Amino acid sequence: MSITDEKNLTPGTLRNIAAKMAVAARTAPKARGIDTFEIMIAEGESIKKLAGKMTQMAKEYDVPFFERDAHNILDSSVVFLIGTSIKSIGLKKCGMCGFPGCEEKNRHPEVPCVFNTGDLGIALGSAAAVCMDNRADNRIMYTVGQAAMELGFFEAGVRIAYGIPLSSSSKNPFFDRK
Repeated sequence: MSITDEKNLTPGTLRNIAAKMAVAARTAPKARGIDTFEIMIAEGESIKKLAGKMTQMAKEYDVPFFERDAHNILDSSVVFLIGTSIKSIGLKKCGMCGFPGCEEKNRHPEVPCVFNTGDLGIALGSAAAVCMDNRADNRIMYTVGQAAMELGFFEAGVRIAYGIPLSSSSKNPFFDRK
């Protein structure tokens, strides 16, 4: 007979949930089927690097909630990361980015295409739904994405990113925070 303590199961289980989140995000609907995502999972030392960078950014930019979020991710064994590059989808008539069409928008490569950001939101929702389906504590955090971009975790073309830390505890550490 074998007995396994739940504490020994949790890290692998959360890693498996994060892998399912990656599949859910990748297969989420995208405008015209154009995929602009980069997806990865951070663990161990990578989470510590993210937290350190977030703490540094809190001081550098005078944004205390970056440090609060840094403490939060240290309560995670896994952090799901997703980012999007900015790439217009080739419409002649749109205007939702502020330009009449993609041809004009492309002359301004730093301006996000609303479809890239919309697709990212749908993918984040799909990923978070996987957490819900598996009853894993989580929270979508832009602060984690900012740190991941500054640390060079993503390719240079990724301009918008988010992180979702995962946890399994008696109380979700990502809500009711100080």
